[in-house]
Amino acid sequence: MATQSKATDLRAKSAEDLNKELVELRKEEFTLRMQRGTGQLSNTARFKQIRRQVARIKTVLNEQASA
Repeated sequence: MATQSKATDLRAKSAEDLNKELVELRKEEFTLRMQRGTGQLSNTARFKQIRRQVARIKTVLNEQASA
């Protein structure tokens, strides 16, 4: 059920806010990739969390665009 509340929270945001959050997540993902490449990455599970959050945001953006 935690996913449902996250999606509900995202639906309450504007498209502009969602796009800003998407950019921030992509930057964080890039930073994690660089850390993994240099062997400094400590939290490997964060990749999965970021990927799923990006997918949630894109889904909500597509829902808003089609409405």
